[in-house]
Amino acid sequence: MVHRYPSQVKAFYMAPDPARPEVALCVDVLAPEGYGEIIGGGERLADYNLLIRRIEEQKLPRQAFEWYLDLRRFGTFPHAGFGMGIERVVAWICGLEHVRETIPFPRMLYRLTP
Repeated sequence: MVHRYPSQVKAFYMAPDPARPEVALCVDVLAPEGYGEIIGGGERLADYNLLIRRIEEQKLPRQAFEWYLDLRRFGTFPHAGFGMGIERVVAWICGLEHVRETIPFPRMLYRLTP
């Protein structure tokens, strides 16, 4: 498990560590043998003004995130979340070369729909 990545390389909505603002309150679970991140998580920013500043720092279009800003504007509470890449876990457990082999309906060069 790797925790507290530099804030600059994490998503704009990741909360900074109060003791060390240059790192985010996050964690990633890395699978061995080169499979990489299989679980990623972290605390979400609850501070509306800091969220706006992070969007501007990363030069993201504010309009695209108005719905997300509304979640903070109209009230929220400190919370965290995580996501597990099921296909990545399956690739690691099964020893498959490519994650594409684990996806039920993969998008390929000549196939974009199931």
